[in-house]
Amino acid sequence: MEEKTIIYSPDMSRENRIPPGQQLVTQWPVLQYDNVHSIDIDKWRIKIFGLVKTEMELDFREFSSLPQVIVHSDIHCVTGWSKLDNVWQGPSSRTIFDMASVLPSAGYVIIHAAGGFTTNLTLSDFLENDVLFTLKYDGETLTPEHGYPVRLIVPRLYLWKSAKWVDGVEFAREDKPGFWETSGYHNHGDPWKEERYSY
Repeated sequence: MEEKTIIYSPDMSRENRIPPGQQLVTQWPVLQYDNVHSIDIDKWRIKIFGLVKTEMELDFREFSSLPQVIVHSDIHCVTGWSKLDNVWQGPSSRTIFDMASVLPSAGYVIIHAAGGFTTNLTLSDFLENDVLFTLKYDGETLTPEHGYPVRLIVPRLYLWKSAKWVDGVEFAREDKPGFWETSGYHNHGDPWKEERYSY
């Protein structure tokens, strides 16, 4: 069995791990704009496209066969809760970046998900070493409520950037604010700076 790299998110080393305006929870709340999506794993595909040398489309077997990392992190929701000591497992964002041979002109990543949902990240945020496309949470397969089959996890930003039910990764020259970012949420979303809203 392949030994997986274990990564600890840097925010876990903070003396106080709860950002301003957050309250600690022990259960993982389920939140999304609309209904929970039920994904047919036999039909699911993830498309990697945009400013890349190699556009690709992978089915679940191909995607889950990619090298995986294990990430320990805290998570913080813009609605005011934080959950500490989470464990994720899946391909790292750097693996996707390297596979696609992303062009130097790319500065942003647009994550596409079920229902037409998108969220935007700078390329530098996307490539932080604790960012991954998780298949498992605390050793168990993700549930549909939390984004099965694939969820992006970006531990250092508010959790809306960690899109559920991911089915596309677009590398772009220009920023393209997504669903929540065009609905009043902050374009970046750093919980330590309380970048909750754009107003």
